[in-house]
Amino acid sequence: MSEDQTDSYIPSGGDYIHRKKVKNKDNYLIHIGLFILTFITTTIAGAEWIRGVMGPYEFSFLAKGLPYSISIMFIIGSHEFGHYFAARFHKVKATLPYFLPCPSISGFLNFGTFGAVIKTQSPVHTKKAMFDIGVAGPLAGFVACLIVLVYGFTHLPGKEYLLAIHPDFFSPDYGKGGIELKFGDTLLFSFLRMALTSPKDFIPPMTEIYHYPYLCVGWFGLFITSMNMLPIGQLDGGHISYSLFGGKKHFRISVISIIIVFLLGLIGLFEYLFNLNFAIGWAGWIFWALVLFFIIKLKHPPVYDDTELDVKRKILGYISLFILIISFSPNPFII
Repeated sequence: MSEDQTDSYIPSGGDYIHRKKVKNKDNYLIHIGLFILTFITTTIAGAEWIRGVMGPYEFSFLAKGLPYSISIMFIIGSHEFGHYFAARFHKVKATLPYFLPCPSISGFLNFGTFGAVIKTQSPVHTKKAMFDIGVAGPLAGFVACLIVLVYGFTHLPGKEYLLAIHPDFFSPDYGKGGIELKFGDTLLFSFLRMALTSPKDFIPPMTEIYHYPYLCVGWFGLFITSMNMLPIGQLDGGHISYSLFGGKKHFRISVISIIIVFLLGLIGLFEYLFNLNFAIGWAGWIFWALVLFFIIKLKHPPVYDDTELDVKRKILGYISLFILIISFSPNPFII
C-alpha cells in the first residue's frame, strides 16, 4: 500500500501535516549531517595529500586541507545540484544531494569522499527530461572543474613550496626505494598546463600533483566526470546516449564501452603483474567494469517517448561526448 493510501485513513488532517513536517525536517538533518561529515573527511584527506603524512590532526594541520575540501565540495555540489535543478525544472521529484564521506584509512587511496547522489522520486516520462537531467550534472561539474583548474594553474606556488614538503626533491636519490604514485594525464589537463603556464613557472610533475590542492581536486573532478560520462546503462552518459540514440543503439554502445573499459583493466593488470611498460591501462577498470555490468547494468530502462531531441540538445549531447574524451585517462593511477 502506498504512503498516500495509508495516510488517507488518518482521521486528523493536522496530524498528517505534522508528520510530513517532521519527516521533511529529519531528511534535511540527514542531508546537512552528511554534508558536514563529508566536509570534515575531505579536509582531513586534503591535509594528508598536501603534507604527505597522516596527522597529527591539529588545527594548523587541518587548515592546510581547506582549499582541497572547499574545492572538491564545490565540484561535487555543482554536479549534483545540476541534476537536482534540472529535475525540478521538469517537475520530477528528487531529493537534495546525499554527500558520501570516506574516512582516512592508512594505505588506502582516499579522496575523502565517495561523491554524492540524489534520488529521483517520480518517473521521468520524456526523453527531453531524461536528457536534461542526465547532462546537467556533468556539465555543471565540468565547468566547476575548469574553474578550479584554471585557478590552480594560474596560481602555482614556486619550487620552495614543494621543497618545504620534500627537501630532497631535486636530489638524484629522491624517491628511490619508495612507492611512487603518478596521476595519469588527460587531454584537457595537459592542454591547460600548456596554455596557462609559462617557462618561468615551476610546474610540478604528475607524481607530485597531489600536493597541489586545486590541481589535485581538478584532476579528480575530471576523473569522476569521465567515469560518469561513460555511455553505459544508467550512468549520466547512459541517460544522454539513450536519449540521443534510442534504446537499441544505446545498448550496442554500452556493450562496446564496457568491453573497452574491461580491456583497459586487463592491460593494466598485466602491466602490474609482469611490468610490461605498456603505459596504458589500470587494473581498477576491471572492478569498475564489474560494477557496471552487475549493478548499473548495460540496458537503460525504457522511456515510452519516441519524440526526437531538438537540434540544441543534440549538439549538447555531442559536446558531452567530447567532454568524456578530453577528461578520460586510460591509466589514471600509476604506481
